[in-house]
Amino acid sequence: MNAPIIKPRNQRHLLHRVRFQLLGGLAFAILTPALVRMVIDPNIFSYSNIQITIFAGLVAHTLGFFFFRRIANLPGVAAAGYIMPTFALCYGLVYLAIFLFRIDYSAFQAASSLTLSIIWYFGLSILSRRLDPYSLAVIPGGAIGRLEEIGGVNWHWLASPDIIIDRVNGVVADLRSDLSDEWERYIADRALSGTPVYHVKQISESLTGRVEIEHLSENTLGSLNPNQAYLKIKQAVDWIAALFILVVFSPLLLFVAAAIKFDSAGPALFMQERMGYRGKIYEVYKFRTMKIGAPIGDEKEEAITKAGDARITRLGQFLRKSRIDELPQAFNILRGEMSWIGPRPEALVLSKWYEAELPFYRYRHIVRPGITGWAQVNQGHVAAVDDVLEKLHYDFYYIKNFSPWLDVLIVFRTIRTMLTGFGAR
Repeated sequence: MNAPIIKPRNQRHLLHRVRFQLLGGLAFAILTPALVRMVIDPNIFSYSNIQITIFAGLVAHTLGFFFFRRIANLPGVAAAGYIMPTFALCYGLVYLAIFLFRIDYSAFQAASSLTLSIIWYFGLSILSRRLDPYSLAVIPGGAIGRLEEIGGVNWHWLASPDIIIDRVNGVVADLRSDLSDEWERYIADRALSGTPVYHVKQISESLTGRVEIEHLSENTLGSLNPNQAYLKIKQAVDWIAALFILVVFSPLLLFVAAAIKFDSAGPALFMQERMGYRGKIYEVYKFRTMKIGAPIGDEKEEAITKAGDARITRLGQFLRKSRIDELPQAFNILRGEMSWIGPRPEALVLSKWYEAELPFYRYRHIVRPGITGWAQVNQGHVAAVDDVLEKLHYDFYYIKNFSPWLDVLIVFRTIRTMLTGFGAR
């Protein structure tokens, strides 16, 4: 007896359509405040400041919408948690420009538009999770076992090519395995019906934010080359931001340096050789957070910070958890040795150790090392070789998907990390 066949979904749910989300959001967030005020003043749309504010709201809302969509598509993103910061950032930038040019605008219209934008997309996020959860059908065979460990997806494990799952977002298969003719016909039919078909490695990377490192032939250097145009733009933005931080926060930096000197004997700054961009050795600057004393073991052991390390000073514990100890690295950024965001630079002795143990490790130096990065916000501080291999998976994902959208997501997560102290030692 044949298994039941269910007709596949040919159209996306209304909640996921770009036109519905954007046009509905613009109508709700931009027009509603003006229509409410129109009850009091019927001529409200004739005022120039209202017209300017409505136009600014249209621009800010549209930017926020596309910005949010790009970030929400990145791995491990709980989309609802990034609605408020994304729209606040876009509205803030637009109205900062208006303020700097001294253009008259309506504060009520602007604030209401931002608030209703956030409410609209929060509502859509809640409804879409309940009415149309993310679902994938899985074809048996090959290395599909790795998918069992990935949460946040409704997995439908297919037992027969006669079964077609309704309302599925895609079909996953190990396309490098030896599939039967029936399963290959099934894949072709699903693709022709408009259902996306994913290779297991592709969907695993997109859901976990990690690039598996198995064989060089499957991870060619060409496929992992970062976007060269964005690499140059990023360096310019890094340089401007570093100069701004050093100028504006110089009183704070001097205060922290004085507090370190008062708290324990030794210099305020800690300097250490590290492996940097394109394998070049450079000296990193950080605020000192450890006591000056005799070495605790060999050079490698001394370079590793352990949980509850007795060498960390009282003030150093706060500086590490808040990441304030990292701020002097702005000097390294000005010198072109580092970036704000990138793979974490390791002490030279550790870097040589990891390179000897992990054949692919050296390739992470194809982008500038960063004060924060994709591996840091996902994994925290690690030192053991097995954990560093896991971190390397995250580093390779960052290099492969090198983009402003991923950098913005890392900034948001870094702020959360600074507030929670995640991964600090």
